[in-house]
Amino acid sequence: MSDIPEEPKKSAGDVAYAVAKAAVSAAPVVGGPAAEMLGLIFGPPLEKRREKWLGQLADAVKEVQEKAAELTPEKLSQNEAFITTALHATEIALRTHQQEKLGALRNAVVSAALPGAPDETMQQIFLNHVDNLTPWHLRVLAFFDNSQDWARRHKITYPSWTMGSPGIVLEQSMPELAGRRGFYDQIVSDLEQRGLMPGGGLHTTMTAHGMFSPRTTPLGRQFLEFISRQ
Repeated sequence: MSDIPEEPKKSAGDVAYAVAKAAVSAAPVVGGPAAEMLGLIFGPPLEKRREKWLGQLADAVKEVQEKAAELTPEKLSQNEAFITTALHATEIALRTHQQEKLGALRNAVVSAALPGAPDETMQQIFLNHVDNLTPWHLRVLAFFDNSQDWARRHKITYPSWTMGSPGIVLEQSMPELAGRRGFYDQIVSDLEQRGLMPGGGLHTTMTAHGMFSPRTTPLGRQFLEFISRQ
């Protein structure tokens, strides 16, 4: 029997910390007075963001283990695609304070670890979407994926429409967008260009059934599944 003690197993928090620390350490360092000035401005908020994200990342790893007990921290550390996604998500997380994007990144880390995850290329594309799109893009996409379910969850009551357009439903559902057609048309255009929504029809008059029909592409639905809690 060996007298050498076994190395303690790494916890989910240990793995999460190591991943985030690696991403933060990869940031370039500036020397001299410039570094001191930047440290005063960006040091405290960056540290705050880092610690907050570490907590979310550790929570994500714990969720993975709850959903798939066989995915131990040791196995996750050997999954190169998962580590790449977690590192990429960490880099993006440090660049944002927006809760919806941070939540999407956390959920993406969980999705990347579980069976049936998109291939590595699609994971990176989806993370780039989270990085480059705004919370409004994510909200509008989720709304058009299933507007009736969205309405139930947000307790929205609609008039008894017989005819209308999806744009009218959107404005009724999100009062902040009422009268801001140029704003949400740009959001929808961005989503269409990325292949997440089909083109056209947002202001076309149609039946009540058509007004509430899903308006996401298969790729858009896959993206939403990747960034949502499963």
